[in-house]
Amino acid sequence: MSRDRVLGCILAGGLSRRMGGGDKSLMDLGGRTMLEMIVERFTHQVPELILNANGNPGRFAAFGLPVIADPVGDYAGPLAGILAGLTFARDHRPEVTHIVSVAGDTPFFPLTLVDRLCSAVPTEGSVVALASSRDRLHPVFGLWPVALLQDLHGWLTSGQNGKVLAFVDRHDSVEVSFGTDPATGLDPFFNANRPEDLVTVRETMSQNSP
Repeated sequence: MSRDRVLGCILAGGLSRRMGGGDKSLMDLGGRTMLEMIVERFTHQVPELILNANGNPGRFAAFGLPVIADPVGDYAGPLAGILAGLTFARDHRPEVTHIVSVAGDTPFFPLTLVDRLCSAVPTEGSVVALASSRDRLHPVFGLWPVALLQDLHGWLTSGQNGKVLAFVDRHDSVEVSFGTDPATGLDPFFNANRPEDLVTVRETMSQNSP
């Protein structure tokens, strides 16, 4: 399938408890934020991006992206963010057939993510594609058909398990494996969950700066 019909959705709607709260995607990493890095990597892969985040959207105004809050629950997890992206696509981008979700704390995700996920699914049908690396699945990094919107909405509003894989198990899915990032030597889905992870991100940025 063509990535021209894909909408990118950055999931930044969590509470960042392990980071001590606040917007970890907006933390300064030496002149740049993680969100800046993610937007830069993602912009080259999809025609349009949206940001899933809760609270005052004005704090993201500098990025010029539509900011979409979780449509259900109270910080209901990544599935609520995926639902936000699917709902935005249905309501505002009728040409879009799929969204690709990425985490808002993973600044080195693959530059080939969208192309490889799109290549892994048929042009017809509602197949979910999820990324993996080092024998570990990363369900927040996925290609989601807009056709699943109603089922996901019903799943979340009926009090079902909020885990991504619990929902994915209801549908056909494929796994797409990615190798170590050659530029950084890291798992490409390394995510900064804790303060010490920010040290790794800063060191990696320093080592890879021109």
